[in-house]
Amino acid sequence: MSSELLAFTQYVDHAYHGATEFLWSFIFGLLSLAIRETCGSCGQLLEKVLMVVVLVINVTQVEYLDHETASATFIDSSGHFVSSQLTGVSRNPYCGYEHQTLSSQERLEEDSLLAAFQWQVPDVGPVPFLKSTDPSSSYFVILNSAALFKVGSQLEVLVHVQDFQRKPKKYGGDYLQARIHSPKLQAGAVGRVVDYQNGFYKVFFTLLWPGKVKVAISLVHPSEGIRVLQHLQEGKPDRVYFKSLFRSGRISETTECNVCLPGGLPLCNFTDLYTGEPWFCFKPKKLPCSSRINHFKGGYLKGLLTAAETAFFQSGVNIKMPINSSGPDWVTVIPRSIKEANNLELFQGSGTFPSGYYYKDQWRPRKFKMRQFNDPDNITECLQRKVVYLFGDSTIRQWFEYLTTFVPDLVEFNLGSPKNVGPFLAVDQKHNILLKYRCHGPPIRFTTVFSNDLRYVANELNGIVGGKNTVVAIAVWSHFSTFPLEVYIRRLRNIRRAVVQLLDRSPKTVVVIRTANAQELGPEVSLFNSDWYNFQLDTVLRKMFSGVGVYLVDAWEMTLAHYLPHKLHPDEVIVKNQLDMFLSFVCPLET
Repeated sequence: MSSELLAFTQYVDHAYHGATEFLWSFIFGLLSLAIRETCGSCGQLLEKVLMVVVLVINVTQVEYLDHETASATFIDSSGHFVSSQLTGVSRNPYCGYEHQTLSSQERLEEDSLLAAFQWQVPDVGPVPFLKSTDPSSSYFVILNSAALFKVGSQLEVLVHVQDFQRKPKKYGGDYLQARIHSPKLQAGAVGRVVDYQNGFYKVFFTLLWPGKVKVAISLVHPSEGIRVLQHLQEGKPDRVYFKSLFRSGRISETTECNVCLPGGLPLCNFTDLYTGEPWFCFKPKKLPCSSRINHFKGGYLKGLLTAAETAFFQSGVNIKMPINSSGPDWVTVIPRSIKEANNLELFQGSGTFPSGYYYKDQWRPRKFKMRQFNDPDNITECLQRKVVYLFGDSTIRQWFEYLTTFVPDLVEFNLGSPKNVGPFLAVDQKHNILLKYRCHGPPIRFTTVFSNDLRYVANELNGIVGGKNTVVAIAVWSHFSTFPLEVYIRRLRNIRRAVVQLLDRSPKTVVVIRTANAQELGPEVSLFNSDWYNFQLDTVLRKMFSGVGVYLVDAWEMTLAHYLPHKLHPDEVIVKNQLDMFLSFVCPLET
């Protein structure tokens, strides 16, 4: 027994060397006493020693989190707990990303994801505004406009960009969005843009309905603006800043928080112990780190651009501006024969891009038949005896709001949560339906979130048993647009690991991922939430969850293909189509 006590003493000494000298003297006094006692009383004394050690752990975690060396614990790809040392916390250990501990497979995946989104913007040096891309003098041409088009045919469009002096540009890198649409039919679909890096772009469309089909091309940002956005993404990840209130008794302090903070001042390390997700706040001068009360968005940094750079972000000039056609901007599409239509159905079933299209304002996925839940009773029947978890940002909170508004029996239970923040809960006792919404962990730009409600999606998923009556929907994207992609990849890696574990233990659980969506842009919003940033997040999300066994609600295409203006929170008709798709995964058509 004495040898076991000695080993325990060595373990405690190794693990908690940061405690105060007084407390350690007390611990070792008890240990020495335990060694001298008989075996019968050793167990009781060891239990007391362990209680003291737990006290020491709490003290050191609260008071010494701002030390130069802090320990972070997270789960590796095999699900095991791993501990690594983050040295120099006050020197922003995470900003360089070198302190992530990745398996060789994770490192390979991350490198592949980053390489896949290397936006080709040539380094041509400073470009004056007059030599930047001018959407009003650029144009597109339908290459085969005289051809006979049938439903299912391919349409090719050539885009040629010019500068404000009407001179052709010799390099690419512009961010374009493209769609085809038929206003009278309330039909629309997106196109695929290929950059030839010489001022020419080709857009490929699949014609998916008969009638007069128009082409619409828009310049979201010129290549010169994309270069600025790239520099902000890498060099100014703190351009949205956050704060936390610390309070104890009558004393309160507010400090700044973020994934990375300027060095030189003591920090509170709120890195999550299970996922390793980093989060730091400047340590209050008079209060311990444990006195944190809440989290809230501090604001947006100003003066990020030079006068020359500002010219590349002008509403009505070069942000989401249409590019006009040189010649016809429409084609006529005729129906296929019955035999051809049957073949087309097979063709559409195997296609992946576009994932769907609108027709008469209803989204039609190309991979499966989507149901229409036009009556509240249809939704109630689908969700009966089910628990539905909604995790993420405000774009999936819209689903909670839509369901509780549209389905009268689904009554929201007042938890006293802050408006637009949550958590929220709705119950249909008659049909045994439980609907929950909870926001994801930081970074999150909500007004005020209580510290106890700052929970990571991966940790929440680990607490779900799952089963055929469990439905999970996740949307995590918008609040990551200001950070380098490595931050988002890490978050998705943790969520994906938890999803895989959930599906392993409960394969009949339905897990749905809502993708990012386009939104309205102005000069300021472009610097923080540009569609170009969110296009990157959307691309990464699709790649990382491919083959995982989850369903995808393609909010990106559903926003771009629709005739309504882009909004961060899309209008109800788009949200309804998203919910119809979501519910179709939960309750598919019987075949």
